[in-house]
Amino acid sequence: MELLSPLPDSHRSLITEALEALGVTRWVLSIHDPSFPGLPGEDLGRGTPYSEGAARFLAFARDLGFTGIQLGPQGQTTAYNPSPYDGTLFSRNTLNVALAPLTDPHGPWGALLSADTLARLVSEVPEAGGPEVLYSSACRGQAVALQEAWDTFRRTREPGLVRRFADFRLENREWLERDALFDVLAARHHTPDDWRGWADSLDGRLFAPRAGEEAQAEARIRELLTVEAGAVEQYAFRQFLVHEQHGLLRERAGAWGLKLYGDLQIGFSPRDTWARQGLFLGAYLMGAPPSRTNPEGQPWNYPVLDPEQYVAADGSSPGPVLRYMDARLGKMLSEYDGLRIDHPHGLVCPWVYRAGSADPLRAVQGGARLFSSPDLPDHPALARYSIVAPEQLNRSVPRYADGWVTGLTEEQVARYAILFDSVVRTARAHGRAREDVLCEVLSTLPYELSRVMARDGLGRFRVTQKADLNNPADVYRSENVAPEDWVMVGNHDTKSLWRLISEWQWKHALRAQADYLAERLHPEAEGREAFARQLAEDPGLLAQAKFADLFASRARSVMVFFADLLGMPDTYNAPGSVDARNWSLRIPTDWAEHYQQRLRVGAALNLPQVLAMALRAGGAEARARHAELLTRLDEAAARLRSGAR
Repeated sequence: MELLSPLPDSHRSLITEALEALGVTRWVLSIHDPSFPGLPGEDLGRGTPYSEGAARFLAFARDLGFTGIQLGPQGQTTAYNPSPYDGTLFSRNTLNVALAPLTDPHGPWGALLSADTLARLVSEVPEAGGPEVLYSSACRGQAVALQEAWDTFRRTREPGLVRRFADFRLENREWLERDALFDVLAARHHTPDDWRGWADSLDGRLFAPRAGEEAQAEARIRELLTVEAGAVEQYAFRQFLVHEQHGLLRERAGAWGLKLYGDLQIGFSPRDTWARQGLFLGAYLMGAPPSRTNPEGQPWNYPVLDPEQYVAADGSSPGPVLRYMDARLGKMLSEYDGLRIDHPHGLVCPWVYRAGSADPLRAVQGGARLFSSPDLPDHPALARYSIVAPEQLNRSVPRYADGWVTGLTEEQVARYAILFDSVVRTARAHGRAREDVLCEVLSTLPYELSRVMARDGLGRFRVTQKADLNNPADVYRSENVAPEDWVMVGNHDTKSLWRLISEWQWKHALRAQADYLAERLHPEAEGREAFARQLAEDPGLLAQAKFADLFASRARSVMVFFADLLGMPDTYNAPGSVDARNWSLRIPTDWAEHYQQRLRVGAALNLPQVLAMALRAGGAEARARHAELLTRLDEAAARLRSGAR
């Protein structure tokens, strides 16, 4: 199947030249695994970055001049919860195993899966029923396919494959055995994907036994690994397949000049909570405090790493928590070229609330910062962890406010930074640049976190669709963006720009947006009013101007979410909501044709047009210096609008 690319052959070099002229060094596409497109007959209704359809889309991204791809968390999700932010931290999601390559007798794995089986499973994908039905169907079908792949492997035992699998098991034994035993025990206790029903038994605390239970727990682990050796090996084999496919993707992306960015999620899956429970505080959970983004706060129900286990008791060596962090980060940075830190306040100054509350939302609203609560009467247990003294607090603001802590010594900053430093240190050890550590700071930037990030010269996220046009100091306005920041119109937790454009239109808010963008993109007073009027009267042009505003900012790093790129109006995830539609938005098989159609009516990102607008925002001197480049960008933009190559 030939990809009908809307882009001319010279497009990539033109975009690269324009990005360089604008001082943009990182131009990154954000997309999560389920959203990748497939090809007919290729998958079971859920995307994967390892399919041929995904490869063709990534080739298109390369031609758009992207320098990197930001993936979401790639851990194993459960049959009842598709959220990648609740996935596993070490095991990869086997829903990502691309099945078509497993049918190729000449491929890296031989014909582990018959073409007939794949065709049958594809034919059984439901055509109706919504995302929940489609996800459940994909889970069932993938399980059938991987079972056949395992049976074929056991029967054939191809020597090269056997050797690679043995090497993989040996290298990853520690986490493979823990994660596999979770499945074994969940099956024995008839509680798939959950362990709360057997939490009080020895099985529930195999890796965190009570005093005097250590020998019994070790014996039980050995027994299970022996009796359930087949199940443990099968679990490892599925992980082997998805890890090898990820390795091939990284090789391909690297050859195309695309960096792969991983997502260092702040939460823990049930599997990881069980396997690492000895690392956590028992009385508290982590959540999001009330904020501009979520005024009510969010009770995430994530466990909190125990500060007293960060380092050894004598302070001379890493403790269990830092050893866990080193293992996790070492694995991630061997698999990605950089990391997005999900909610970095969770590493520096986590917002915690009491576990076991009958009303978690009320509990999280009355929570506190773990290290910034020296004398709170409603949280006396947190005093032992406080890094600050009572006189370092501003009690005239809510305890979740960015300015709750008023000042820190360098020694205090270093204590707040212990976990964050492990990320930066491991990234440097793997040869990653400072800019390849992305901090997802949105509307909340506690003083403690700002001090830690400033030590490493790291910026924050600036989501311009959220800009308050009435507040010149608003953190989301593009004129307040610093060079080290990452700027974007939206992300996976916001509405699509194209949906917002429609809402602004029927709310009669386009003119306010147009006036703001005219100030940013038309430096001369003469003609600015006419430009603003043109933007207000043409929603498609205003959308392009909203993108141009990113590139006209001081940021060296620009990111775009795939729905914004392609002109898709649907929402990928609505934060704080439980909805089957979350995490399900997918690029259609015929995305190239859809993109061409939307370009013709200004309803998708026309990158040459956007970059030309951003260059012209530099004023007369910039227009003169880049006159020839602007001509070529204008010509490319016109070709895209006309559908010509």
